Amino acid sequence: MTARRRRTGPLLLAAAPVLAALLAGCADTDTGTDTGAAPASPPVPAASAPAASVPAPSAPASAPVETPAGTLLVADFGADTVTFVDPARGAIGSVEVGTAPYAVALGPDGRAWVSTAEGVAEVDTRARVLLRKVPSRTGTGPAGTGEYRGGAMGLALSLDGSRLYVGVNVPGRTGVLEVVDTAKGEVTGVAPIGRRPFDVDVSRDGREVYATGHDSFDVTVVAADSLATRRIEVAPYGTEGGLGSWLKPHYAAVRPGDGKLLLPFEGERLAVVDPATGRVAIEPMTADTHQHGVAVAPDGRLLVVGSGPIARDDRGPSLTVRDPGGGERVYPLGVPHENVALSADGRTAYVTGGFTRDGYWNGITLVDLDTGATHRLDAGRRPLGVVVL
Repeated sequence: MTARRRRTGPLLLAAAPVLAALLAGCADTDTGTDTGAAPASPPVPAASAPAASVPAPSAPASAPVETPAGTLLVADFGADTVTFVDPARGAIGSVEVGTAPYAVALGPDGRAWVSTAEGVAEVDTRARVLLRKVPSRTGTGPAGTGEYRGGAMGLALSLDGSRLYVGVNVPGRTGVLEVVDTAKGEVTGVAPIGRRPFDVDVSRDGREVYATGHDSFDVTVVAADSLATRRIEVAPYGTEGGLGSWLKPHYAAVRPGDGKLLLPFEGERLAVVDPATGRVAIEPMTADTHQHGVAVAPDGRLLVVGSGPIARDDRGPSLTVRDPGGGERVYPLGVPHENVALSADGRTAYVTGGFTRDGYWNGITLVDLDTGATHRLDAGRRPLGVVVL
């Protein structure tokens, strides 16, 4: 695996209130299924013919369910479900959606879309029922589990919710972006993107889609209307080591102020990508740990999940809160985590313990962003993606 290299090169590269009450990558070895066992709680490629969406069976008559605002919805990568989590009490229900759910996107209508090894699933979050499944158009082999499984990974909704953009991992090949018509429940377009698309984001004006290719060291810019593509290399450490390198992009966030993409690397470097020009500026970071999930607050704060060391002198898992001016606070987490979401009031971060590699745990850490106090909550099965309802 390629070790991290600290160097001082040029900084511009061309193209290419629940807690208050509670508290008083990765190297691609192409090994297929992940066989690591998780603790019950944390320690201290050819295209196939399009398939029609599959309606879910009618739910049995029962008392109506109403999901409270502020509930978390997590994708259970270690199961076939999404889990609804009350931040004060823990899990309150789950819905089967398909094999190895990865990411979740929430629409303004209260419906959530979940990426799985088979495609995507639509869930009514208020009633907590599966509405339908939409199979991927692109063939990715038998539905598998673990870090290198094929199928849908990162996903994002268009601004009006009419289209769902889904990054599909095709093992051994470059990935594709599938466009799902959310009213019809069918794939209406496909565009080529990079390898293992960990994340998909939409521009502030909705005209572009950004797919982060983990194993191809890039972001693919896709025009929402024509599906024309442009590739931007994002490799502040270079691409030496290829698929065996740890120093690859994972998740991105669209900065509210100017629409640039923010991609953290290793708690050392933040790549700031201008999608219009393809230029990549590098800013220093301070956590000094392998980094995965990100979230950005309306006020411009960037939250970055540190999953732990990849070299002997690295620091452990953490959550970085980076102010728009570049100042950072780093909160230790103790055990690996993968992704993060922010409470409506901006005071609490919800960090999932699923992690795409071994060392994951079945829960969420709540971080009080005012004090740094943390509280661990058992929830889900290897939870990765998370949204706040």
